[in-house]
Amino acid sequence: MNRRSFIKTGTAGALASAFLANQNPAQAQEHEHSDVTGHGGNMTMGEVDHARNGFDPHEILTDFDYGEVSKDASGRTVREYEFIVENKEIEIAPGLFYPAWTYNGRVPGPTIRATEGDLLRVRLVNSTDHLHTIHWHSIHPAAMDGIPGAGEVGPGEEFTYEIDAKPFGTHLYHCHSVPLKMHIQRGLYGALIIDPKEGRPDANEMVVVMNSFDTDFDGENEIYAVNTVAFAYAVRPIKINAGELQRMHVVNITEHDPVNSLHIHGNFFNLYRTGTSLVPHEFTDTISMGQAERHMIEFTYDTPGNFMFHAHQTEFVELGWMSFFEVE
Repeated sequence: MNRRSFIKTGTAGALASAFLANQNPAQAQEHEHSDVTGHGGNMTMGEVDHARNGFDPHEILTDFDYGEVSKDASGRTVREYEFIVENKEIEIAPGLFYPAWTYNGRVPGPTIRATEGDLLRVRLVNSTDHLHTIHWHSIHPAAMDGIPGAGEVGPGEEFTYEIDAKPFGTHLYHCHSVPLKMHIQRGLYGALIIDPKEGRPDANEMVVVMNSFDTDFDGENEIYAVNTVAFAYAVRPIKINAGELQRMHVVNITEHDPVNSLHIHGNFFNLYRTGTSLVPHEFTDTISMGQAERHMIEFTYDTPGNFMFHAHQTEFVELGWMSFFEVE
């Protein structure tokens, strides 16, 4: 079943009890959280069991991992992490399960957060039957690159990466073992946020990782999402305060599609490309991003209400990449 027939027949037609359906207003009111229903009410029915998954997309938004912090002899901040690679079945839409490969049991993996100049020490333990790595989108020595021959970990083995936190910005990490597309599409990726030494103005910060899932492994995606679960922020909109500065770190790690995008409704945002500048590059309401592109955006809503944000590829929206801000 290709993804276009997937849209027409609904998820439940072939893959699970989950399905994409056109809800009428009465159906929408029956859902515990649904006071918004997306374009024409095209939404999932039911609820994902986040406790079973071991992670919740709403918690991933602000779950920054600062590591175990210490100081070295020179007074430099050292942040230590342990990442365990494990195979894990996760629920990506109500009743639809996917055989993921995970860092620490979640997709995306932990959001590493540090300050420019810190030393990051990350111990990777491989509990699976496949080779795995952590490749860093940062400036680092070749021996720490996380590719075959430089930090690749065999089954039952481990390796410790040591990298400087630089440059500041919105970055990512992912497995770089081959076949690369399989290791990425299975879920081995996460965000790496490096703050500038000077800091930034106070804001409500969140991370969204644009991802996708090829559930029948035919090279085309059946599910699109931010932070893994289809329609997670449409079923339960993200609550933010009017008049408060919002800072969103946006990472695209979509496999099989050359471009993903983000559009917000009723507003524009300041765009900081790759987050590597203290001043914005552009003022817009839509960005398109290739795989591994990532940006930081800032915006403020002045009035209350429900405002959409989503991909600007309609097919992605119909297959899960639809979200809302609930401005209070």
